[in-house]
Amino acid sequence: MKLFLDCEFNGFGGELISMALVDENEKYFYEVLPCMNPTSWVFNNVIPVLNKQTIDLIEFKENLFSFLNHYETIHIVADWPEDFSLFLTTLILQQGVCMMTPKLTMELWESDTSLTIDSKIPHNALQDAFALKRRYFI
Repeated sequence: MKLFLDCEFNGFGGELISMALVDENEKYFYEVLPCMNPTSWVFNNVIPVLNKQTIDLIEFKENLFSFLNHYETIHIVADWPEDFSLFLTTLILQQGVCMMTPKLTMELWESDTSLTIDSKIPHNALQDAFALKRRYFI
């Protein structure tokens, strides 16, 4: 199953704020983590459009595990390498222990146009992931 990934994070190289994965059938995972010191750009452009209450990292990882393990195989598509980095970091549970997932592959895909044009709510990870999915299948 293809899953389309988008993340919002606190500036270049910053911590994860939100993550969305949308499958080919439009079933999705979307969660938001607290961001204690957002950059001014994130404060003005991301925080206002999160549209979901924050949860702690433990609950985030439990919800992600449940979502991912509904599939036999996963092919994750993203349009930015940092999204993969943030996703993979969430799979680490503690030193030497990672989340078990179905067989997983990844594809870095570049669209001809900006996804923010297609997103119903730009900088909202869920809406951006839906936009990525739509653009991918054009």
